[in-house]
Amino acid sequence: MSLDPSAYRDLLLALLPELVLTAWSLVLLLFVAWRHQTPRDLHITGWMTFAAFVSTGIATWWLWWNRASVQGVVTMIAADDFRWVADWIFLGAGALTVLVSFAYLERERLLAPEYYVLLVFGVLGMMVMAAGADLMVIFLGLELMSVAVYVLAAFDRRRARSAEAGLKYFLLGAFASGFLLYGIALVYGATGTTNLGLIGAQAGVNEASHSSVMLLAGLALLIVGFGFKIAAVPFHMWAPDVYDGAPTPVTGFMATGVKAAAFAALFRVLNQSFGTLSTWHDIMWWLAVLTMVGGNLFALSQKSVKRMLAYSSVAHAGYLLVAVSAGGASGTSAFLVYAIAYTLMTIGAFAILQAKGRAGESDVTIDDLAGLSTRHPWLAFGLAVCMLSLLGFPGTAGFMGKWYILIAATSAGQNVLAAILVLTSVVSAGYYLPVIMAMYMKPEPDQTAHLDVRLDRWGRTAVAAVVLGILLFGVWPNRLFDLAKSAGTTVQPSSATTAVTPP
Repeated sequence: MSLDPSAYRDLLLALLPELVLTAWSLVLLLFVAWRHQTPRDLHITGWMTFAAFVSTGIATWWLWWNRASVQGVVTMIAADDFRWVADWIFLGAGALTVLVSFAYLERERLLAPEYYVLLVFGVLGMMVMAAGADLMVIFLGLELMSVAVYVLAAFDRRRARSAEAGLKYFLLGAFASGFLLYGIALVYGATGTTNLGLIGAQAGVNEASHSSVMLLAGLALLIVGFGFKIAAVPFHMWAPDVYDGAPTPVTGFMATGVKAAAFAALFRVLNQSFGTLSTWHDIMWWLAVLTMVGGNLFALSQKSVKRMLAYSSVAHAGYLLVAVSAGGASGTSAFLVYAIAYTLMTIGAFAILQAKGRAGESDVTIDDLAGLSTRHPWLAFGLAVCMLSLLGFPGTAGFMGKWYILIAATSAGQNVLAAILVLTSVVSAGYYLPVIMAMYMKPEPDQTAHLDVRLDRWGRTAVAAVVLGILLFGVWPNRLFDLAKSAGTTVQPSSATTAVTPP
């Protein structure tokens, strides 16, 4: 299916997933304004949100099945396999978050159905970011996502930690947005456009004539802005406190969907706008090293499981930066594979953690999980699978994701970076394996230690789906690899823009 954005009908088709989710958001806003007081209202809103994500996923699948693509030079919205696969990641993270939120919100007495509306707007912003073929569209999607997640981080108004998380995220997020916007302004000043393809053509001209200082300064500021959003060292200082203070389902959503959206936009910007410049590969190389080493070393010293997972997410951002540094179709494909695996294992880990803790789960330590396998063997098994996958143990989706990143890095000649990834993954065993050891090799502190640990049936369904996905992709990843490979080739610089002359 070939789409012409200048035709009204084709433009609507290109925006079909976003339009479906926007329509659902308006319906949800009306419903929440009408009914917002009882647990039943909360449950109905949650199921409407789940239906919104499923129907949007179907619309995305229809466009993917019909091979929808944009004719000629892509102006504002891209229509390619990379966008469709990224949308499925965001929608999957949102749907799993809905399932694990039902019991949590009721248990913590957060009877505000606006929670689900904010979740929808957050996913909508992510989809706009992945679809953006223009820097301004990406920025609008980023702000839509960020504003919704700022509020979600501070959603538990009774806890000071949650309010602190929302405030820190808002202040540093606004700071990062300033860097990003200033970078967009400099890139526009150097190239005369904010379209990614046209910037790529201008960057190629500038590369031939020793790139302009303004363009390189704009690129540097864009990298700093995205560095904050993906929580890369040294721009990670907000992540541990925000992840620790936010409600646990929100933490899982932030660690997966928000990070995946920022990386999706980063891949599209670097590959399509600055693919001809070699400068950013060196920057990403060092950023990946700092993030992998720093994230793993910080996580080693953590006793709180939630804070350990927060620093762990920083380390995993480093692994994804290895794929960014590798660049090209192989790096983009590796990102998609690892993003899918990371979404499954992280949401699963936080879902099981929320069953153990109360009031934000910040006080749950590794020792508090001692003997969990005796009382709740299936929950312990699910958490063990998630921990092994995060570690990169063979037979899990996490292993296949890291293996694909290693292939991309070595294919790009970055053998040292691949070796550092392997070594830091070995270091991560120092904080993942103690969780498994505590559950299976230590006795319960007392008979009542895990009596209040429970997940409702929808939470159990989400965890079961996550564990099944981790094991399935760990032993049968062929279809996932094929999907990621076809999607990775669609975000390369377009030859249609090479004839553009500089302003």
